[in-house]
Amino acid sequence: MKEKKRLSDVTWKKWGPYVSNREWGLVREDYSADGDAWNYTTHDMAEAKTNRWGEEGICGICDDLQKLVFSFGFWNKKDKMVKERFFGLTNGQGNHGEDVKEYYYYLDSTPTHSYMKMLYKYPQNAFPYEDLIKTNAERSKQEPEYELIDTGIFDKNEYFDIFIEYAKVDSQDILIQITVVNKSENAVPLVILPTLWFRNTWRWGYDNYIPMMNSEKTDHVAIQHKDLEIRNFYAESSDQVVFCDNETNNEKLYQYPNQSDYTKDGINEFIITGNLQSVNPKNIGTKAAFLIDENFNPKEEKVFKFRLTDKDLTKPFFDFDEILSQRKEEADDFYEEIQEGIETEDEKLVQRQAFAGMLWSKMFYHYNVEKWLKGDPAQPKPPKSREKIRNYGWKHLNNEHIISMPDKWEYPWYATWDLAFHTISFSMIDPDFAKHQLKLFLFEWYMHPNGQLPAYEWDFNDVNPPVHAWAVFRVFKIDEYLKGKPDLQFLESAFQKLLMNFTWWVNKKDNNGNNIFEGGFLGLDNIGVFDRNTPLPDGEHLEQSDGTSWMAMFALNMMRISLELALYNNVYEEMAIKFFEHFLAIANSLANMGEECFSLWDDEDEFFYDALSFGEKDHMYLKIRTIVGLIPMFAVEVIDDEMIENLPNFKKRMQWVLDNKPELAALVSHWEVKGEDSKHLLSLLRGHRLKRLLHRMLNPEEFLSDFGVRALSKEYEKNPFHLHLNGKDYTVEYTPAESDSRLFGGNSNWRGPVWFPINFLIIESLQRFFFYYSPDFLVECPTGSGKFLNLDQIADELSNRLAKIFLKDKNGDRPFNRQYPRFQADPDFKDYILFYEYFHGDNGRGVGASHQTGWTGLIAKTLMPRYSKKKIAESETEMPDDKKS
Repeated sequence: MKEKKRLSDVTWKKWGPYVSNREWGLVREDYSADGDAWNYTTHDMAEAKTNRWGEEGICGICDDLQKLVFSFGFWNKKDKMVKERFFGLTNGQGNHGEDVKEYYYYLDSTPTHSYMKMLYKYPQNAFPYEDLIKTNAERSKQEPEYELIDTGIFDKNEYFDIFIEYAKVDSQDILIQITVVNKSENAVPLVILPTLWFRNTWRWGYDNYIPMMNSEKTDHVAIQHKDLEIRNFYAESSDQVVFCDNETNNEKLYQYPNQSDYTKDGINEFIITGNLQSVNPKNIGTKAAFLIDENFNPKEEKVFKFRLTDKDLTKPFFDFDEILSQRKEEADDFYEEIQEGIETEDEKLVQRQAFAGMLWSKMFYHYNVEKWLKGDPAQPKPPKSREKIRNYGWKHLNNEHIISMPDKWEYPWYATWDLAFHTISFSMIDPDFAKHQLKLFLFEWYMHPNGQLPAYEWDFNDVNPPVHAWAVFRVFKIDEYLKGKPDLQFLESAFQKLLMNFTWWVNKKDNNGNNIFEGGFLGLDNIGVFDRNTPLPDGEHLEQSDGTSWMAMFALNMMRISLELALYNNVYEEMAIKFFEHFLAIANSLANMGEECFSLWDDEDEFFYDALSFGEKDHMYLKIRTIVGLIPMFAVEVIDDEMIENLPNFKKRMQWVLDNKPELAALVSHWEVKGEDSKHLLSLLRGHRLKRLLHRMLNPEEFLSDFGVRALSKEYEKNPFHLHLNGKDYTVEYTPAESDSRLFGGNSNWRGPVWFPINFLIIESLQRFFFYYSPDFLVECPTGSGKFLNLDQIADELSNRLAKIFLKDKNGDRPFNRQYPRFQADPDFKDYILFYEYFHGDNGRGVGASHQTGWTGLIAKTLMPRYSKKKIAESETEMPDDKKS
């Protein structure tokens, strides 16, 4: 299979969809005195301001160091500006935070980007910029967002469907095709601007080299860059070529002299106003565009072809159709094998678009904190106040890689725990990329010298749940399953760095040295009564059941990696023993805290709660049922008896601990009792507590939605949680969709919706418990139904509920599109899938970032045939064949 073979050749990934959908309003582009990134560069300013750290565009591609960028511009002859970037609201403008206000869909991509396809829906009437800003500003947090479709701009089908396709002839030769469809009954014009430019690397004071483009014909641009092989850009037909420079229009933005006569917005000015002075008459510059001015008859479809290549061609389009068709067929062949066993065409469609969304969301990410703090030699020195606004403790951080982003418009910056989930889906189609992404954050120029992993650029110091070790081992096992051999070098090198991260957690997040971990908000925005990132006003501190449970999970993950490595090098048995004992210490602390020896498990409610501590002798449960109380399920490991027998040192020390520390042995879930097929279980939960948690979790009146597990019990819809503390009243109520609180942020809500990452870990945990318990271990599901299922069947039930969010129901509707009937019925919308950030806890409607395929891309793994998922999961507990006695 050709695409599979290409995966072993890294040059095929030299070019890809690595261009951000938004660079304005980002921390790394913010040089303000007050750290107000959203207003330092706005959407309208971005037209004329050269970016420092990266580029943005519509459906763009670039090389892996982003020296040369290609993207499209469009103008319907009514808009106030050329559409060169997607429009959206800032965090302050949106009634639920930042929000992109465009419709675009990622439809296909191979892992090497040998073939890619996406769709952009561009209105034919003036884009309602001001209406979107004004109407959203008037809406409260209790009202829905005002979306582009609400403006009526699509009511008469007065828009273009613009399909963009890329196909690589080879690693440095790229075919580009757009198919424009006039969806209206009117004859309408469209200006198409295939645009090429160099990222500005010459204005900052480090390198004076300025590359150049020029043209002598309307259908060709010559490219000259000392570091690039690509040197020609061809159009099958073009009316004109226009040039300017990727330089800031200082006069327009800051009333300061320009450094170029033809600034970044020159082409826009020429198109919109006809200003001949804004483009270079010599047809030379660092930014160029073919100008294609077309008229479309009603319902007419037209195709336009371009080629970006390292070859000098006299007939650049003679083999275009043949190669494009061939790459499409190769993409089909690749996914046909991946999707073997998937039963329905609808499931295949959803999974393939999920993979496409993940692959299109790769991005060139560049950020050197030390340079950002100091400012560049050739630029004005940043205000002194900036040195202490954010990230000043991360001067070592120097990122310049292709990284999987959560959403290239709403979150065009990495989030470390998001990325861990991304790699699970990537591992099914490109395990080498998945491994590289995990290793990246353990490199010295990402990980802090003290062992902390960077959270995200708004605050690298923030703390995400420690799921990196879990992802490392999962990806390792999937990679081994797919390739037939273990990548021990990857596992061992990742383990060494994860040791540093584990030590950081122990030293920094265990305030009292008692193995109770206060991790802050731990990624769960708005989940509790307080902002968990802010110290409590009267000296209380929060004992977090999720922080401690995440660390128990981390310890077990590290133990399991140690055991795997010990099968090849017995030195790692000692590390396995260390993490075995550390897990027991954490489990002991969870059950016996402070001088009172109270537990975060409440025997009365039979649920895990956070607790407020007022000192060693005084505490109070925060009796609010959230997914925080379910996270102890994630600390579960099943070890095959045969593995234990092959690691005599580990077995001996483990047995000594269990024999001589009965208080710890009592915490281990019947280690001495072998389960199915002689397996041993390590968990924070014994069978009774597991069943009691599931009793709550599987109750439709509490956590169980038709579309997965909610983040907060639905009980609080009718009976909100109230707390009176130190003269203040606090209230938490169930909100199944958009947040009604700005406690942590404007656009996230863990108070009711269904979130994929937590649901995925619940499913995996249930599967692992099932490997230990027999099929006779039954739980009522749903609670109150009288129907009893084993844990494997419950995991399947939850998987099916997640899949229902995207798949057509009996009426042909997809629940994620529930807000707009047109999206359900219109054939030009209904089969294009958006993978939202989270989902309405009652009806499955998509909420939050509309293109956060990242962790929602886990649906691709969820849709895999059951036998494939089970085989991979079972392989985690099995001995390698060459180590079996």
